[in-house]
Amino acid sequence: MPRPSMREHLIEAAFDRFHEHGFNGSGIKDITDAAGTPKGSFYNHFDSKESMAVEVMSRYARGRQMRMLADTSTSAVDRVRAHFEFMSKDLEQHDYARGCLFGNFGAELSTQSPVIREEVARRLAGWESLLVAALGEAQEAGALASDADTALLARFLVSAWEGAALRAKITRNGTPIDDFFAVLNSLLQDAAPADGADTQNA
Repeated sequence: MPRPSMREHLIEAAFDRFHEHGFNGSGIKDITDAAGTPKGSFYNHFDSKESMAVEVMSRYARGRQMRMLADTSTSAVDRVRAHFEFMSKDLEQHDYARGCLFGNFGAELSTQSPVIREEVARRLAGWESLLVAALGEAQEAGALASDADTALLARFLVSAWEGAALRAKITRNGTPIDDFFAVLNSLLQDAAPADGADTQNA
């Protein structure tokens, strides 16, 4: 197996540093020290710490199992729940101390870095698009109210998740995540029975 490149070591180190200490709390020397590389090597691979943060967000997005939302081999309701359950387990694995990297960067850097603000906005919009498609399928299956605005609901779920992840980071417990799932489950029901099925006694 090929050995990881120096660039890969830097990205892995930055991923952990940014997630644990934030962008401003992670200096380039902190990252290169964690990667076991000379500080001067940083600029051989990245133009700036911002460009590295964009690459880290790309890595983070791939690890969020976004593709799960588009997997039509399972029902839309099941994959929406499974997607958020996957991310919930990731938060729990780190004792709720890390939060969501998109939300962390957005909260910390939206007034400081247009580059990172725009990248966070792009990532959240892509996530919403996948949710809109899945929620539309759920609506067609009768698992979501027929008059529900799926675009609005997708935006709400992303915003609610980001808020729950932030509050869990503050409280260091899963109660905000449990609250999120309580609302999610009240919105998404099992698919409606097929036409003609007798669900009530006359």
